[in-house]
Amino acid sequence: MIQVHDDDAVRTLTLARPEARNALDLATLRALRAALAEAAAAAVRCVVLTGAGKAFSAGADLVEWSAADARGELDAYPWTRECHALVAALAAFAKPTVAVLNGAAVGAGLDLALACDFRLAAGDARFQCAYTRMGYAPDGGGTWLLPRLVGPSWAKRFVFTGEFWSAQEALDRGLISEMHAADRVAKAGAAFARRLAAGPTVALMQAKQLIDDAHRRTLPEQLAAEARAAAICGASEDAKEAMAAAMARREPVFGGR
Repeated sequence: MIQVHDDDAVRTLTLARPEARNALDLATLRALRAALAEAAAAAVRCVVLTGAGKAFSAGADLVEWSAADARGELDAYPWTRECHALVAALAAFAKPTVAVLNGAAVGAGLDLALACDFRLAAGDARFQCAYTRMGYAPDGGGTWLLPRLVGPSWAKRFVFTGEFWSAQEALDRGLISEMHAADRVAKAGAAFARRLAAGPTVALMQAKQLIDDAHRRTLPEQLAAEARAAAICGASEDAKEAMAAAMARREPVFGGR
């Protein structure tokens, strides 16, 4: 369900149900959340999320949903609870996260990508909200995440119409960060992840938290939070290395501590 690959301090988590276009069944949701928890506890400085095969993720596994409905168990079916826990864990992951969208990202599959810090997509990837086409309002965090990327007007159009966006449209509207040829997107994502993993991890973690929390604070509150973050960064080995490198007029080599 989830393949794990480490490249130094970069951990790649691959949704590995290509025969189902990486649809998100309960087992996959739980396995991915467990893999994120393991990455948080390991010496990992950046996480990449991608999909096997031709799609990133087709969203909820409708076969599993239908089977639960046929058994009369839909009211007790814990998919939404598990999906919410996963999206929350991914959005709150302390270190940088990069979604490499090798193909279509639909519904809850797109919500997973939206919860990452960056989204690099193949030029032939397509994106769709999909929930409203099934008679549901979005329930995977997209109504919170999407407007912050594309603005409320584009978010409403995307959700209300259920239309597909091409990679170019997604790039133009701010849904994705970068677009690459299909045969180059994995390499581009890996290179970007290595760049992030080689950075001053303590500072990046503090900066991520500051940016994510800024909308909840007034400016004076944010300045106070920045001061607290500066104290944490100042005590880090990376800050000391940066100062030594500046004095020696060389590039710093950050250890992530």
